[in-house]
Amino acid sequence: MKILIDTDILLDVALRRSEFYAHSAAVLSWAEANPGQAAVAWHSLSNLAYMIKPDARTLIADLLDFVEVAQVSTPDMHAALGLPMKDLEDAMQVAAALSFGARHLVTRNLPDHRRSAVPALAPQAFLALVE
Repeated sequence: MKILIDTDILLDVALRRSEFYAHSAAVLSWAEANPGQAAVAWHSLSNLAYMIKPDARTLIADLLDFVEVAQVSTPDMHAALGLPMKDLEDAMQVAAALSFGARHLVTRNLPDHRRSAVPALAPQAFLALVE
């Protein structure tokens, strides 16, 4: 089952956010055990690099050992601009998920993905689905 992993999940693990770490880390463990089934958006990696100081290169390199980067282009960005979502960054996540052929977008930001073309699941719900 293909999924797109939202930036918040990556940040939960990278920043060891205690409240969210266990479930988000389990999503990444699932991705590692299921090569080719999980992707991230290109801009998630730049967001990660911005948030992880002084340098996120090692973290990103390790992530790329088992997570794909969804291939997107100008038509995908045009699609994101046309999605009925308030937050453009969320729409870009959805466009990346569509490009990757993801069945679900795994995020903690469920309210902003109510109108998503790709069903959003919280990490706990995703993990229950794949168990």
